[in-house]
Amino acid sequence: MFSVLGTVATWTALTGSGWLIWKGVALIRSEQNPDIASLRTPVRMLVGGAVGAMVVLEAAIFANDFTVSYVADNHSLFTPFPFDVATAWAALEGSVVLWALVLALFIWATHRGVAREPDRLGIGALVTLGIIALFFFGLVATVANPFEVCVEAAASSCAAASPFPWATASGPFNGAGPNPLLQNHLLMVVHPPLLYVGFVGLSVPFAYAMSALAIGVPGTDWLRRSRRPTLLAWSFLTLGIVLGGWWAYEVLGWGGYRAWDPVENASLMPWLVATAFLHSARVHQRRGMLRSWNFVLVIAAFSLTLLGTFLTRSAAIPSVHAFIRSAIGPVLLVFLVVVVAGSFTLFALRADLVSSSPRLDSLSSREGGLLVNNLLLTVFAFVVLTGTLYPLFLEAFTDQTVGVGRPFFDRYSVPLSFALLATMGIGPVMPWRAARPSLVWQRIHGPLRFALAVGAFTVIVSTRIGWVVAAVVTGSFVIAVGARHLWEQAGHGTRARGTSRLVEARRLFASDPGYWGGQVSHVGVALVAVAIAFAANLATHSQARMEPGETVSFAGYELTYLGPYLEARPDRQIEGVRIEVARDGEVLTEMTPSINVIGGIVVGKPAVFTRLGEDLYLTVESISATAAELQMSTAPLQWLMWLGGLLTGVGGFVALAARTTRRAEVAAHV
Repeated sequence: MFSVLGTVATWTALTGSGWLIWKGVALIRSEQNPDIASLRTPVRMLVGGAVGAMVVLEAAIFANDFTVSYVADNHSLFTPFPFDVATAWAALEGSVVLWALVLALFIWATHRGVAREPDRLGIGALVTLGIIALFFFGLVATVANPFEVCVEAAASSCAAASPFPWATASGPFNGAGPNPLLQNHLLMVVHPPLLYVGFVGLSVPFAYAMSALAIGVPGTDWLRRSRRPTLLAWSFLTLGIVLGGWWAYEVLGWGGYRAWDPVENASLMPWLVATAFLHSARVHQRRGMLRSWNFVLVIAAFSLTLLGTFLTRSAAIPSVHAFIRSAIGPVLLVFLVVVVAGSFTLFALRADLVSSSPRLDSLSSREGGLLVNNLLLTVFAFVVLTGTLYPLFLEAFTDQTVGVGRPFFDRYSVPLSFALLATMGIGPVMPWRAARPSLVWQRIHGPLRFALAVGAFTVIVSTRIGWVVAAVVTGSFVIAVGARHLWEQAGHGTRARGTSRLVEARRLFASDPGYWGGQVSHVGVALVAVAIAFAANLATHSQARMEPGETVSFAGYELTYLGPYLEARPDRQIEGVRIEVARDGEVLTEMTPSINVIGGIVVGKPAVFTRLGEDLYLTVESISATAAELQMSTAPLQWLMWLGGLLTGVGGFVALAARTTRRAEVAAHV
């Protein structure tokens, strides 16, 4: 039954996608005023089918219907809540269903916006989104079909499946269950959906850009109408990346949060390009500059999301995050090539539409700072792209297998990051068009003195390592510049209206949410930079073999091995150790790193003890009746990483929420 319902839902969405394209093209070609209401039915079919497909997949999982091949291969009777919910997107076919569902919701939101402002530009964007939806629902209906019927059961999976929902079913008594790594932390439930919203959301500005080029609509209207979905996508992508790093830190047991893994890079690259686009779009809207550059950035950002999807689902590059090799990879690659070639061909054909642009008056200006920011971000993205794809191309043309690791990425990313921090500090306080050196110095000399003082304090009480001190100085400078500017602007309002600085600060955020939301994100990035510098340069690592009752000293802690423990659960066997943690004779906590056996696969579970100054991180390597092998690490200011990353994403939501509030206030006074 579930296979039939899922197939019907998929084909309903596929039909709605095709109908949206056909009807949208007809409206664009019509010389009459566009009847946007005629698109309501295909959009409803598309969204209804997408929601239905996901609901049916979840229902099949909760019903333990192992006659559905996806359920048999990725779920078991013992999969605990909420990981059974996440099973719907934990494997390849289900992840495509989630992608298509998120895309359908963005199409619904875009249709609502076009209904309020019906014109050919909006309809063209819907047509472009319909084409993308047609492709992804086509995947679900063919090579990524999670609703295939299991026609030959294996011991705990499906040995053979049929795409025909009326085929005779023969499912196993129990399924294989999700990948053990995907059942070890609650972040599995939220991390992938956040990333998908970020990835899929970038299709909206791409759709508006392609519509503007295809129809020949000059100006900044496409930027204005795509800004909110771009901010939303960027914010979710930011949070997805941060929580992904947190997940790796808490689950993988190697004491880190980022390994420059190819699939990790696949999410970072579109984030860098989307960040550049958000900045350059402001220049375009304010000064009419960077017109063609914005189109390039939008095409690149969307193409990089498809590249990331290909890398994850093709197994072309080995990664702990990648799905198994499947027929989806080649299809995605063809679609990526079509998108890149078609987009840039259309861009070239419309070069006359975007070629004219005002010249930069002075590099010492707000737009000059944003231009430098754009160049640094795109160079950063190109470096990550090169390091990620180089092994793939080398193997394709020479049959040599190599890996590009942390040394390559660190060599280029560290100086680029410091340059970005410097532009983040200076750029926002510079006026448009041209800035007098005396004015710039007036705005930055106080924050600069503060940053140098914080750097000197760091040298005195913590470390003299150059990279750490430099990160503290530049990060403090970015934070102090934003704080000083907010304090000064709020002070002007306080003196003029007699209100408090808090009230004036809220007024400032409402009057220019894009700017102040950006400042919140800048503070978050500065905190992340400081946290990375401390964790990368001041972390300590050691290992020990401990017998019950034995105490070892590590990084100022006294670790006492209290003994092993064993816990049996329906879905796993847990074998761990109990470690008492003390400092200066005072017991602080008890930590329980463990080894989990899930479905016959061994998965380590580290234990993390977070304090204000650092994290203590313990991983158990082996346990015997007489001793345990432990890996011990400290990560200074690790909590600052998560705080800064979350604050970076919150900056985008601040801009979105403030824009909504401002519109509501305006409407209330009309």
